[in-house]
Amino acid sequence: MSKLPKIQDLYLDKEQAHKNDALQTLLNSQPKEEWIKLHPYIKGYKYLPIDKIEFLLQKIFKKYRIEILREGVSFNGVYVVVRVHYLNPVTNEMEFHDGIGASQLQTSRGTTPAQLENINNGALSMAYPMAKTIAIKDACDHFGNLFGANLNRKDTLNYSIDETLKSRDWKAELEAENSITGLNDIWREMSENEQVRYKLLYTEKLNEAGLS
Repeated sequence: MSKLPKIQDLYLDKEQAHKNDALQTLLNSQPKEEWIKLHPYIKGYKYLPIDKIEFLLQKIFKKYRIEILREGVSFNGVYVVVRVHYLNPVTNEMEFHDGIGASQLQTSRGTTPAQLENINNGALSMAYPMAKTIAIKDACDHFGNLFGANLNRKDTLNYSIDETLKSRDWKAELEAENSITGLNDIWREMSENEQVRYKLLYTEKLNEAGLS
């Protein structure tokens, strides 16, 4: 069985891999405890209010927009499908996540929306914005724990930084290495910026290894 690729193998730019991993670590951290609310009607159901979701979108991605893809009526309520477009801070490209939300139409006590006369005045004007809000939060669940993705799940796995992407002390590694092969191996594992930074030391160590 072939080995799975390491995360740095998926990126030509190791610095981008570092930034992507840092972003994923942020998105999978836990939201502030005081932000988490309990649903007034669903016992034990936790959620993040929409103002906190919008704050996180603005703070992390700087640029985002909400697109309504479609809406409609389903059984005793309405639904809205949205697309959350956001600027990926690592790639500087616009990406998106889709979400769907539904909201029940309010009716007179003890009745159903099956008969139009049972539907309260203003029910649609309240139901559609609520469905849109739920759809936005559903789309943002794809970002990770920070947006409330796993508030109501059990036995979830914590996200951790890929060990292969942790910062290395290139100066110490070069100084400790005395063989040309070892020095070249270290050099190939550096990013372009790291190679520029340590080129002089690398060259000096190569000359020392060649003379020994």
